[in-house]
Amino acid sequence: MSKIALFGAAGVIGQSIAEVVRAQGQPYRVVGRSQSALQSAFGTDALAEIMTWNPDDPDSVRAAAQEVETIIYLVGVPYTDFHLHPLLMQKTLDGAISVGVKRIVLIGTVYPYGHPQTTPVREDHPRDPHTFKGKMRQQQEDLLMEADAQGLIRGTVLRLPDFYGPNVERSFMYSAFRAAIDGKRAQLIGPINTPHEYVYVPDVGPVVVALAQEPRAYGQVWHFAGVGTITQREFVDRIFAAVGRDPKLFVANKLMLRAIGLFDGFMREMVEMQYLLTTPIIMDDTKLYALLGKIHKTPYEEGIRQTLTAMGAQPLRP
Repeated sequence: MSKIALFGAAGVIGQSIAEVVRAQGQPYRVVGRSQSALQSAFGTDALAEIMTWNPDDPDSVRAAAQEVETIIYLVGVPYTDFHLHPLLMQKTLDGAISVGVKRIVLIGTVYPYGHPQTTPVREDHPRDPHTFKGKMRQQQEDLLMEADAQGLIRGTVLRLPDFYGPNVERSFMYSAFRAAIDGKRAQLIGPINTPHEYVYVPDVGPVVVALAQEPRAYGQVWHFAGVGTITQREFVDRIFAAVGRDPKLFVANKLMLRAIGLFDGFMREMVEMQYLLTTPIIMDDTKLYALLGKIHKTPYEEGIRQTLTAMGAQPLRP
C-alpha cells in the first residue's frame, strides 16, 4: 500500500502536485466530485487513477481512500460554504482511518491566525481567528491534529499565502493578468500599497510531495512563504510592464465591497477577509527550510512572464 491520493485534485495546486508525483514514476489517485474535471486534468496520464466521490456517503469516502497510504487533502468549498470545511474533514478522517490510511497532508491557509501579532508570523504564532472563515479553517486543522495526537492517523498542515500562476483563475491577481493582456483596467481590492506575498503555484507541488514523504513532518504545522514581500501595486505594475503597457487600476475599498456585496455573494464574503490587505500576514518558513533543505522559489518577474505566456501573451524580454 504505497499509493498517494489527491483529494480535491482538479485544482491548480492538485495538478502541480500530480506533476511531481508523475515525474517520480509513482502511480497515484485523483479524487473529486466531477468526473469531467478530473478527466480533463488527468485523463491522458497513465499513472493517474481517476475516482469520483461523494463525501456525504461514508461508503464513497472509504472507497476513495481504499489502498491508499497518504492523502493530500485539497478539498475546496465555495466562499459562501466555509461551514463545510470541518464537516468534510471529519468525514474524510473517518473513512481514511477505517481503511488504514497512514497519513494526511492538509493544504491550509493563514486564516486561522486572525490579526497578525508579529511580523513575520511563525508556525507557533497564536491562532485567534476573528472571522467565520478563520474559525472554520481552525476547526478543520484541529480535527486532523487531534486525530494525529490520538494515534489514529499521522497528520500535518502546510499553510500557504495567496498564490498565482498559469491557469490560476481564482487568484486575486488573475484580473490584473487578464487586464494587462487585454489593455483593460485591473480590478483590485485595497489597500494596494501594503506588503504582501504570493507563492507561484508550480513551486508548491515539489514542497508538498517532499513534505508528505518526510516522516519528521507529521504532527506539526509548516509554512511555505512567497519568494519575498511585494505590494499589490508593485505586482500589477510589473505585470503591465511585462506586456509593454501602462497600468490601469480600479481599487475597491471596504465600503465599496459592502456595496458590491449587496448584489454579489462572493464579494459580500470578501468583506470580513479584507483585513488581510490592511494587516497582511507575512510568513516565516525558516522551519520548512531546516526540514527540507533547498527549496525552489520562482522570482516574481519569472513567474509573471511564465503566467503571461501560458495565457497566450508574448511578454517582453527583461
